[in-house]
Amino acid sequence: MTTLTIDLPEDVFPALRRAPNEFLQEMRIEAAAQWYDQQRVSQEKGAEIAGLSRAEFIDELARRRIQVVQVTFEEVMEEMHRAEIGEAR
Repeated sequence: MTTLTIDLPEDVFPALRRAPNEFLQEMRIEAAAQWYDQQRVSQEKGAEIAGLSRAEFIDELARRRIQVVQVTFEEVMEEMHRAEIGEAR
């Protein structure tokens, strides 16, 4: 596992009313949720980044009103096309 060091002003933690370990966890969840919302990571990878189970990550996405299922119009059309081909056989 890679270790990342971030220098922050000492007054950040009291201002946010968070202990350093709570701040770190919040940052991981926030980053994972944002990257998932931007379709840069999967649910599985997002959960791993956030340090949560997949179910906990899905709950967190729902709490943040981020769509849990991300399917593009093209993916839906491809699936419909595959279904039509399957029915024609």
